Amino acid sequence: MDVKRNLLWFLIILMLVGFASVSLGEEWVRKANMPTPRIIFSTSEVNGIIYAIGGWIGYPIATVEAYAPGTDTWTKKADMPIARGYLSTSEVNGIIYAIGGWDGSQYLSTVEAYDPATDTWTKKADMPSQRSALSTSVVNGIIYAIGGYSLSTRVEAYDPVTNTWAKKADMPTARWYFSTCVVNGIIYAIGGWDGSTSRAEVEAYNPATDTWTKKANMLYGRYALSTGVVNGIIYAFGGYSSYIAAYDPSTDTWTTKADMPSQRGSACANVLNGRIYVIGGGTDATMSSALPEGVVEAYDPFRAPKCPALDTDKLATLWGKVKTD
Repeated sequence: MDVKRNLLWFLIILMLVGFASVSLGEEWVRKANMPTPRIIFSTSEVNGIIYAIGGWIGYPIATVEAYAPGTDTWTKKADMPIARGYLSTSEVNGIIYAIGGWDGSQYLSTVEAYDPATDTWTKKADMPSQRSALSTSVVNGIIYAIGGYSLSTRVEAYDPVTNTWAKKADMPTARWYFSTCVVNGIIYAIGGWDGSTSRAEVEAYNPATDTWTKKANMLYGRYALSTGVVNGIIYAFGGYSSYIAAYDPSTDTWTTKADMPSQRGSACANVLNGRIYVIGGGTDATMSSALPEGVVEAYDPFRAPKCPALDTDKLATLWGKVKTD
């Protein structure tokens, strides 16, 4: 009998180990594709809706499409007045500002504001400089336009209330095709390209003091990457790869995560309800021949896959057999 009991416990332990072996890790969920696949575009979120603006499909486009995560659907919106790729967008008080870019022939200083409530665009004061492949982030209602080609260390701040621009301290590392995001009022500039090398640099800008601070480099140099912030942790996606890394500003450390389902760069990332939506992008680092995709995938750093249920009927049967044998 002891042998049979030991066998039963061994089987139970095997089932429990199988249950526990399903790791509590990251999860990706495939979502509805973009109607207009593209690269080198920009996204911003307003009231739970993500707006994909402009971009490149072998030529610049003015297309605007809105994604509702709640229904997993896309809706066509009013085009931008000026078709352009390599732009950056940021949202302040429910208005999206599309800044800079390239129209296929020249770098732009153009700023246009989109109001999702009325589905209309309004011209705003131009940036003092003409730039493409820049990155913008918002702190306390001010938009900071950082880096880009060809003034790749330049920082200028835009106040939507006064519709004016002001020069700020240059970024220490010259670069474009990089990404910025905000944690606790500090802007982190991550990765990029300097014309010959993929950059791994991370530099933090404090708007309150107009100063930059060097931070721990990424583990690998990457450009055309996208970033999103969940619970104070910065997640960096792709860069013409499937690589993901997480940066903790509180410890100034990077951690490698499981790869993305799809390899791509020049995508955009937006955070809603703890999920990061990685949208669009391409699979080829050569801009002129990149094949844009409409892929949308949602990443949840803290959601566990469903664990298999214990087969209680099977356990009961096994136990019954042990008792009767």
